Amino acid sequence: MVVSLRSALLICAAMSASSVAPAQVGPASAPPVQTASAVNPSAIAQELLRNADNIAIPVEPQAEPQPEATDTDEDSATLDIDASQDLPTLVAQLRSSDPGSRQLECLAAGIYFESKSEPLAGQLAVGHVIANRAESGRFASTYCGVLFQRGQFSFVRGKSWPHIAKDGRQWKTAVAIAKIVDQDLKPSAAANALYFHARRVHPGWRLKQVAAIGNHIFFR
Repeated sequence: MVVSLRSALLICAAMSASSVAPAQVGPASAPPVQTASAVNPSAIAQELLRNADNIAIPVEPQAEPQPEATDTDEDSATLDIDASQDLPTLVAQLRSSDPGSRQLECLAAGIYFESKSEPLAGQLAVGHVIANRAESGRFASTYCGVLFQRGQFSFVRGKSWPHIAKDGRQWKTAVAIAKIVDQDLKPSAAANALYFHARRVHPGWRLKQVAAIGNHIFFR
């Protein structure tokens, strides 16, 4: 509770006026002693009240309100990608250890395990095969669904794949290729291929060959 100076002075004055000097025990015949220094308490109170209005009370300056800090979303800044650039330039810009989503991680994993040692064009073609399957209506409708579809990719074990060194350059390249495929930044020489196999094997598929890139042959 805050008490003003004037109120405090009134309280002090009241207390002074009502105070009584303690009784002094002495000889019964001794007359009371009058001292020249005795002051009338009511006179003190009146003097204090006359001066109360003239006393300047220092006021602590109020701090100026500061503008509220606003958070900046660093992730909102998107990289400006020029799709007219060649494939190596796009890959260099988009290399990252973090695909950004589970679906892109599945797409990157397919590219990584099936073609990490292939030229960039071959990796792009493998990525487009996975994307083409997801869009075809003949396979699962998501990258992860295509990848985990039974009997389609030999590196898949149930709903998982072997460990990936995600700080390695090959994984970061696979992530970049996955982003390029997902955003359709570069067409593939394998066009609308839905299948591929290594050159060293001859499965005898009765399918139309659409391209041969690196160590893979692509079919529709």
